[in-house]
Amino acid sequence: MLVEDLQKTLDELTLEREKERHIGLAKKFKLNPQIRGIKTSLIRNVSKTYFAGVKEKSKQEIFSICRELLETGFGEEKVIAFDWAFHLRKRFEPPDFDILESWLGTYVQDWGACDDLCTHALGAFIYQYPAYIQNLQEWTTSPNRWFRRGAAVSLIYSVRRGNQVDHVFTMADLLLRDRDDMVQKGYGWMLKVATHHIPDEVFAYIMKNKKDMPRTSLRYAIEKLPPERKKAAMKKDF
Repeated sequence: MLVEDLQKTLDELTLEREKERHIGLAKKFKLNPQIRGIKTSLIRNVSKTYFAGVKEKSKQEIFSICRELLETGFGEEKVIAFDWAFHLRKRFEPPDFDILESWLGTYVQDWGACDDLCTHALGAFIYQYPAYIQNLQEWTTSPNRWFRRGAAVSLIYSVRRGNQVDHVFTMADLLLRDRDDMVQKGYGWMLKVATHHIPDEVFAYIMKNKKDMPRTSLRYAIEKLPPERKKAAMKKDF
């Protein structure tokens, strides 16, 4: 009943012109086209409103509702499910990793959902339980592109807070020659975030590996570096 009520609320917020626009953008940017076209800010408001009615339930009950939302296949429901999981971060325990990992493998089909899950709920889990970084490293050999992208993106939550920055280079090494542009952008983004804390080390890593690093990853990684360092990194060595 709760999921049905929530979906009814989302349906009432749907505007056909926005739906058409979002579907067009979804196809262009390789996102999930099964969406209503509701602005993310409105989805977050719906999420907040309905979470207030379930927050006193057990964690497993909330996870179960999240799974119901994910099973609908709609992008808006995914945003809400991942948001609710993030709200549970103070209640995370080690076994919860298996749940979040299964969601990534089962319900994520685009980079928007991947990043939403990995920079919030999964990222918060890794921040609390860094021993699971080893599991992220194992994802780098997965045939599923979203596991490989998620391996890097799940570190961003910690790295933004100045934690686990030493692990970005191991992760980048594992993904260095990945040919998938979604993965290249993911680990390039991770390196870019690390430049806020260890710019010299990231620059040295880039200069050492730029012959093997795809240009897509390189451009993402150097985005926040000073102009002279960007120029040095982009210069091709013949």
